[in-house]
Amino acid sequence: MISIRPEQLSSKENYKLLTGTIIPRPIAFVTTLSTVNNSINAAPFSYFTIISSNPPLLSISVQRANGIMKDTARNAVERREFVVHISTEHMIEEINKTAAPLNPDESELALTQLHTIDSIHISVPGIKEAPIRFECILEKHLTFNGGDSTITTDLLIGRIVCYHIADDLYDQEKGYVFTDKVKPVSRLAGDTYAKLGELFSIQRPT
Repeated sequence: MISIRPEQLSSKENYKLLTGTIIPRPIAFVTTLSTVNNSINAAPFSYFTIISSNPPLLSISVQRANGIMKDTARNAVERREFVVHISTEHMIEEINKTAAPLNPDESELALTQLHTIDSIHISVPGIKEAPIRFECILEKHLTFNGGDSTITTDLLIGRIVCYHIADDLYDQEKGYVFTDKVKPVSRLAGDTYAKLGELFSIQRPT
């Protein structure tokens, strides 16, 4: 095997190694509101996972650009709320459009055919076309430094205050999500994505 120390690699080399090996990664499509002009920011992030089910917490890691916070992180920290959507096959082309670099006072949704829907418990709207979304309040904001003292990463930990899920994806009696109907899209490396693929089951030890 090849053994490599992270400090021997550049930031880009570390990025390529991590995104090429930690796969597949679910994609959080996040909406936030600007505190400047209330414009809706929307962007995808694949550094995304569950932290806890009790309490229901999820995390999104937002990499800074030259030490400058991205709009999603700044808005989430200032408003202390955001909406996370599960990226699916029927939305991914539109979601990809929101990765375009825009000014903070511009909404990425203007580049898409997506529409907003009011949230119930927070002020940030969600995306109407998304079959699954989570209204979140900011539980904690952590920052991390790179090789020097410059902050390179904002970690957003969100507490889910409301789940929204399409009727045909959820069995309310059993509390069961029909995974095969969700059709989530995952991120690989570069411009490559993946669909869910073949499913199989393995019983856990008792």
